Amino acid sequence: MDEEYDVIVLGTGLKECILSGLLSVDGLKVLHMDRNDYYGGESTSLNLIQLWKKFRGNDKPPAHLGSSRDYNVDMVPKFMMANGTLVRVLIHTDVTKYLYFKAVDGSYVFNKGKVHKVPATDMEALKSPLMGIFEKRRARKFFIYVQDYDEKDPKTHEGMDLTRVSTRALIAKYGLDDNTVDFIGHALALHRDDRYLDEPALDTVKRMKLYAESLARFQGGSPYIYPLYGLGELPQAFARLSAVYGGTYMLNKPECKVEYDDEGKVCGVTSEGETARCKKVVCDPSYLPNKVRKIGKVARAIAIMSHPIPNTNDSHSVQIILPQKQLGRKSDMYVFCCSYSHNVAPKGKFIAFVSTEAETDHPESELKPGIDLLGLVDEIFFDIYDRYEPVNEPSLDNCFISTSYDATTHFESTVSDVLNMYTMITGKVLDLSVDLSAASAAEE
Repeated sequence: MDEEYDVIVLGTGLKECILSGLLSVDGLKVLHMDRNDYYGGESTSLNLIQLWKKFRGNDKPPAHLGSSRDYNVDMVPKFMMANGTLVRVLIHTDVTKYLYFKAVDGSYVFNKGKVHKVPATDMEALKSPLMGIFEKRRARKFFIYVQDYDEKDPKTHEGMDLTRVSTRALIAKYGLDDNTVDFIGHALALHRDDRYLDEPALDTVKRMKLYAESLARFQGGSPYIYPLYGLGELPQAFARLSAVYGGTYMLNKPECKVEYDDEGKVCGVTSEGETARCKKVVCDPSYLPNKVRKIGKVARAIAIMSHPIPNTNDSHSVQIILPQKQLGRKSDMYVFCCSYSHNVAPKGKFIAFVSTEAETDHPESELKPGIDLLGLVDEIFFDIYDRYEPVNEPSLDNCFISTSYDATTHFESTVSDVLNMYTMITGKVLDLSVDLSAASAAEE
């Protein structure tokens, strides 16, 4: 281990693995260590016995749930937008050759106490029970404007500069009511709260276009894809990729103490009495607790069920977004469900998650609106975890720390953190113009 590396990465969570892969592909010499004896850190994937150990101590899981190793329960489950940034990053590193994706069946939104399919195109808007007949026509016009919008072609802008016009003003032009705005902003554009209404509309329009383009890509019922066997496959795929480029992975390395020179810059990492020298360290917040601050907490519930979520058209994989306004909350709630069709549970079993940015210390009562949508559950676990963000100045100490995972059940915020870190570490912007067909979803 007594060698010199360009970068040492601590923790094998999703963010750290993606960065380690990107840096390896760039030709940097990378050492990747984890104090645990398994991949994934906070975003690991557990079988049934591990799940029981984490939440129930020494109890054994009941036999009727089936074989433990048929379960791959992701601790931070997130779907990927089919044309989204993460898929582009995966293709850029060519890690896609180790992964099989499958389209996700459904994308739904909670509105006035009911679950509805999210309409994503002008044609779906006309069919959606979310809106009355006149509202449908107005929404259809807005959807056509968004579909036709081209940043480079002023003819499609209808006289509005979307880098200046707020989302609120753009929507007002089409006369859409609050209810419609709610599902457009939260279930299509995937904003986590309502601040976007007073920000320039271009971001929201681009997010809506991404949703529609991703939806069209696999002709499925949703714009999302998910790896077979769950996200636990990603860190392992990146470990393989890193090895191809001469990177080194070491699990089960206790302590992992970051060492600094006289100027306070990173100079290495010590574990078990050996020091590996390096110029930069990339890690999750748990490795440098004195350089981060707490910014909130996530409440989550994990349920094992024997049926799909009701009112989702028997979807075997689905996301439901519950916009904050519908619940009288400050931020949205998310429901995620996956099943044996993505090989994350034995045949006939479904895994559902409910998550939100916690506003109280009582996850059971706080998550009730989402849990009420699940129907009968075989088992349910509750959990609250803290979220941290870095407060150090990387240009002074060469420590690059990721932000903890948020409550969203899609990858958009996670991957923007990764790309910002990549730019800080390397000083360049990642080129994401790739051939998207390289990550085709696995055929049935």
